[in-house]
Amino acid sequence: MTDTKQITFRIRRYDPDVDTIPHWEEHKLNVPDGMTVLEALHEIKAEQAPTLAWRSSCRMGVCGSCGMFINHLPMLACQTQVLHLETDVVTIAPLPNYDNVKDLVPDLEPLIQKHAAIKPFIILSNSKEIDEPTGEFIQTPEQRDEYSQFTFCIKCGLCLAACPTVATDPLFLGPQALAQAYRYTVDNRDCGLQERLEAIDAFHGPYQCHMAGACSQACPKGVDPAFGIQLLKRTLVLDSIGFGKKKSSVAKVMPLADIVKQIEEFAPPPRTV
Repeated sequence: MTDTKQITFRIRRYDPDVDTIPHWEEHKLNVPDGMTVLEALHEIKAEQAPTLAWRSSCRMGVCGSCGMFINHLPMLACQTQVLHLETDVVTIAPLPNYDNVKDLVPDLEPLIQKHAAIKPFIILSNSKEIDEPTGEFIQTPEQRDEYSQFTFCIKCGLCLAACPTVATDPLFLGPQALAQAYRYTVDNRDCGLQERLEAIDAFHGPYQCHMAGACSQACPKGVDPAFGIQLLKRTLVLDSIGFGKKKSSVAKVMPLADIVKQIEEFAPPPRTV
């Protein structure tokens, strides 16, 4: 039989249809080794608090839905094992720096709006190449490495919950959007820096960052948005004084015929048996 330990879960509750202010509830649960906070919440809901609300989906640290403030730190509930917290009392609250929808459910609309504002997609000067492609966009492994880590963002919102600047300036774009702005701006296939300037080079843009680094510490996927913001600052400054990396106004496209030729040239030798 698996050994268990009794843990007290102190959960912040708030129902806008009933409550005027949030309040705390305590629930005790026998927790076996390996149980995550998300699994504990499911058990508490099934046995003790049927109206408890939170947001979750994949249960494997991919969707980013179950971000919560666990023992005063932003974490994914599905990735956080209860006994690894090494405490008899686990405090769970909704993510700070967001409005509270209900119980442990934050309003992530500001996160999505800020992400959309920086135009998180490849922008080409030749839109015809999108509708009627003539070949493939060329990118070396080194060019891919320039923004690789920032592609791992799952938009969980933990970085904004940890950010002290977001806490004092709700209009600050925040680490998620700014790191993604760098990800697309540095992509050699992208020609959209000028289109993004209105969103990113503003009073609530990268120069508001205090460089606390809390966003990078909170990221469950190992992304370093604080570093991305500094790289974005460098990109904006160097570009403005003419020392930035000169990118062609049209992303380089390799004709399909050349691609086929390369494949034929590097094809493996025919089988002999």
